[in-house]
Amino acid sequence: MRSARTTLDPRVTVNEVIAFLYAAENDGLTVQEVAYLAGFTQSTASRSLRALRRADSDWSQAQAPGPLEAYLNPQDGRSHVIQLTDRGREVRDRLGAIIRQAVTIAPQRLTAAA
Repeated sequence: MRSARTTLDPRVTVNEVIAFLYAAENDGLTVQEVAYLAGFTQSTASRSLRALRRADSDWSQAQAPGPLEAYLNPQDGRSHVIQLTDRGREVRDRLGAIIRQAVTIAPQRLTAAA
């Protein structure tokens, strides 16, 4: 049986994964920047990021898994700046290790098809 640390939380949506990946690669983005990069509306980006915020945060949705944190933007005091929590950095590093170990199979398929 897999431990809770190796399985994806079934409540996490594709939009939330996309928002997390942009935040993981660009620590310190605003919600508006995540929306622009992901091709989301600002509402979708905000909802996706809030779903991943620490559960004890006033900005999170109920039972959030916690890989992200949001702080008021010091530039304008209204928007939020998104940063990874310790758990978020752990998830980012684990995903990076998995990606680095990946083996490309496309060339093998092309060779076999010829």
